[in-house]
Amino acid sequence: MKRINLKGNIQGYSVVLNNDFIDHYMPKANGEFVKVYLLLLRHFSNPSKALSISKIADILEITEKDVKRALKYWEKQGLLDFESESEEIDEDPLPEPEIKAVPPIAKDVPQIEQYRNRKEKNGLKSSLFLAESYFGKTLSHAEAEVIAFIYEELSFPTDLIDYLIVFCVENGNKSIYYVKKVAINWSEQGIKTVEDAKEKVIPHNKKCYSILKAFGITDRAPASAEATYIKRWCEEYGFSMEMILAACDRTINAIHKPSFDYAEKILKGWHEKKYHTLEAVEKADALYQNAKKVKPEPKNASKNAFNNFKERSYDMEELERKLIQ
Repeated sequence: MKRINLKGNIQGYSVVLNNDFIDHYMPKANGEFVKVYLLLLRHFSNPSKALSISKIADILEITEKDVKRALKYWEKQGLLDFESESEEIDEDPLPEPEIKAVPPIAKDVPQIEQYRNRKEKNGLKSSLFLAESYFGKTLSHAEAEVIAFIYEELSFPTDLIDYLIVFCVENGNKSIYYVKKVAINWSEQGIKTVEDAKEKVIPHNKKCYSILKAFGITDRAPASAEATYIKRWCEEYGFSMEMILAACDRTINAIHKPSFDYAEKILKGWHEKKYHTLEAVEKADALYQNAKKVKPEPKNASKNAFNNFKERSYDMEELERKLIQ
């Protein structure tokens, strides 16, 4: 029995149905076609089980011919992509098609149409659908253009775009414009593949979370300004994590609350004085404490010439004798 293999990278316990499908595609489609599409979408979210024409027919209690007609219909609508040697799904014997169930995209995204390569086009559709799934909403025209910008202008492959979206959402930010900002930053760092991202981004991400943890912050990702501070401490100042965490501890001990501004003052001071080891900082602390122990001159000590005049000892009897003479 021939099988249909579904490709997808979204797994979970629910199916996200694009509003555009309900608004534009569903009203015009045969009811049996809609059921086939929904079943395919269900398996797209969990493609571990093989799905055959006959199995679809059994599940939906329709004929195999109806299933083939539905598949062919959705292919014409651009919502399914057949990768097979035969162009006709209703030919017998049935070829072994590899079906990629591509969820519908809003019709106001014309820039996707410019990609002549069908694989590229469907890859972008998949990335858009992934973004909608993770953001929990339908993308606007402007938001969809951000994905196109990342793909076309920054030359990110679709698997890197997918990784980027997941990375941003898992770090607590569901804004497509934050995704764009991170993408530009990655591009400036020369990140062009998922492997590049894992190699360069994850270590920096671990540093960020270690610093947040030192401040007692465990429920969110670093804000943009905080990430800028961390980058400066690591790259511009060249401090080790040991030095940065020491500055965080001193911040908490001094003002009893997390403050990147206060930690910046500490680290900037150390950088200017070329204290780049804890040993150097401890020596400087010891010198400071010793200086405080030196007994200061009394505050009421006057510096004028009268009080500084040194008294002399006189023999009063001898003075009297001289005066009488």
